Amino acid sequence: MGKFQKLFLFFSLFSLFLSINIFSKPSKCEECHKKVTPGIVKDFNRGKMSKFLTCKSCHGSAHMNANDADKAKLPTIATCQKCHEKQVQQYMSGKHFLGLLPITAFPHFYHQEPKAFIAGQKGCNGCHNLGIKNDEVRKNSEFRKYYKYGMDCQNCHTRHAFSVEEAKQPEACNSCHTGFDHAQWEMWEHSKHGAAYLTDRKAHRGPTCQDCHMPNGDHRVMTAWGFLALRLPEPDKEWLGYRVTILKALGVLDANGKPTPRLKLVKAAKMARLDKASFDRERSRMLKTCEKCHSENFAKQNLKNADLMIKAADKIFAQAINIVKDLYKDGILKKKTNQATWPYPDLLNFYEVDNHVEELLYEMFMDYRMKTYQAAFHFMPDYTTWYGYAKLKETLVEIKKEAKELRAAAKHKKMMSKMKTAKK
Repeated sequence: MGKFQKLFLFFSLFSLFLSINIFSKPSKCEECHKKVTPGIVKDFNRGKMSKFLTCKSCHGSAHMNANDADKAKLPTIATCQKCHEKQVQQYMSGKHFLGLLPITAFPHFYHQEPKAFIAGQKGCNGCHNLGIKNDEVRKNSEFRKYYKYGMDCQNCHTRHAFSVEEAKQPEACNSCHTGFDHAQWEMWEHSKHGAAYLTDRKAHRGPTCQDCHMPNGDHRVMTAWGFLALRLPEPDKEWLGYRVTILKALGVLDANGKPTPRLKLVKAAKMARLDKASFDRERSRMLKTCEKCHSENFAKQNLKNADLMIKAADKIFAQAINIVKDLYKDGILKKKTNQATWPYPDLLNFYEVDNHVEELLYEMFMDYRMKTYQAAFHFMPDYTTWYGYAKLKETLVEIKKEAKELRAAAKHKKMMSKMKTAKK
């Protein structure tokens, strides 16, 4: 680097420090907030940012007294980007940045659920409120009105300490990646990977979430299969048949296998891999990570076996979908949504259904299928077996029984109707 370039870099950094008020600590904001919100002040001052920033670096200077708190600027990704350009670009190229988009796909979601569930962030939106890039997005997007306090960088680097060390710990992922449809925390914690790490944190013997999904601190966070564990094209013709059935029930493909408008959302949210190159690219990245500890053959075989667990789950799930589809076709179940002419159940209705057989189908989709393949990739056989695959099989039996009873009831009702008509 030449002398002129060094001088230019020095003055650029010096100007940046001045712009973020490095020399104005402690600020007047802290003097007041030590009384009003002492925990926030304590958090901020325990973090590294307190050495370079003041409150107004992120919140602006419009709010200066107790009566104008609403004038405080709420940070966005663009706020963090001023200092963390590389990390923000990585983050915005990955799936976490797109966390809100899947929620917008659910029929009537914003109209049916309690306000606290959505705007109060006490339901799915407690995690799925990511992606507020800047103030313009917050103000103009149809759904952003529910997300005044969007959770992006601060979701892992908890405000106001914004600790890198906190975000490096697996517990940082726990609050979102747990429970019903994505129990990755429980799977990892009880796996050999988790056991090795948690019993010897100092040695860091086992890999954490960050080691596998954020190698070298890459904030992108992507996987080969995506959340839905669906990909196109599929060379395995048998498996492709199961997958097409699932895609039709998701409303991504129509009854003839043609793309629907929902496919655009799946693409935008990066929820599936829709070309071979994108799948292979993500799989190759994960293999390189696995090979830091394992041989290439071992890693490839384990990932392949996890792939095959998706196929095994899809086979059972596709059978269940077709059973419910036939109940619609024969008029035994009635459509509840505006997809009255759609021959398949709409999986994106989730639990907003009024019959038991579709509730069972929803549980197969969001709970048992998810656990079958997610646990396979997180090396937790017990979850794959008893919380996933076995429950899929058990529920298929229950759906068959339910369908048989519904058909018998419909036949009886039809027969009674004919008898009444004959008597008249």
